[in-house]
Amino acid sequence: MDGIKYAVVTGKILRLLGKNQYTSNVESGSTKTEIKYWVELFFGVKVIAMNSHRLPRKGRRMGPMMGHTMHYRRMIITLPPVILFHLF
Repeated sequence: MDGIKYAVVTGKILRLLGKNQYTSNVESGSTKTEIKYWVELFFGVKVIAMNSHRLPRKGRRMGPMMGHTMHYRRMIITLPPVILFHLF
């Protein structure tokens, strides 16, 4: 579970929630199969599809030296639609 860093919340991601797509940043060395295994194991859901892309690095200056932030991989995980039954 160390590979999944944190969930991401932006305007685009709020629109994706309507399609049952959830987004989180993961370690750059993690593979799709590892992340799928951890999501299914810990959250108890079935993953339909996964998309991923690497985020661009941002420059950070520390005095005269120029460095870069750590870059993560962003995973978009698609889950099956939830069917709610109403019993009257």
